[in-house]
Amino acid sequence: MSRYDATQSNESTRSSRIFKDLNLDFQQNTATKDIQKIKDIEAVKRSVRNLINTNHYEKPFHPEIGSNLRAMLFELMSPQMNHLISKQIENLINNYEPRCNLVEVFAQPMFDRNGYSVQISFMVNNHQEPVIVESFLERLR
Repeated sequence: MSRYDATQSNESTRSSRIFKDLNLDFQQNTATKDIQKIKDIEAVKRSVRNLINTNHYEKPFHPEIGSNLRAMLFELMSPQMNHLISKQIENLINNYEPRCNLVEVFAQPMFDRNGYSVQISFMVNNHQEPVIVESFLERLR
């Protein structure tokens, strides 16, 4: 399995269905003067990042969406907590992101940085290449 960054293939013509989301940076489209949209693989990658960073009760009218990852970061770093964080991310993506099929979640504790390095690989529906999203989870006060 090769590692592949999806930003280069964002405008793929092979997809029979293109996924679109609003760009949460609220950058303005110069031609239409409207908010820019992100499309296809980049939209799914952004959604996965947002799911990881969302706690329960943060999304209006959907308190069930989210996870308890921020609270887990205050626990002692151990192999059990590492496994629990990986499983929490797997459940989160499998339950709330229907546009992708999860391949693997790899979390590694970074003791010197006091956090977890997380690598999530998944396949976006209608695409052949695996997509990898990397993130660093650290506790913030």
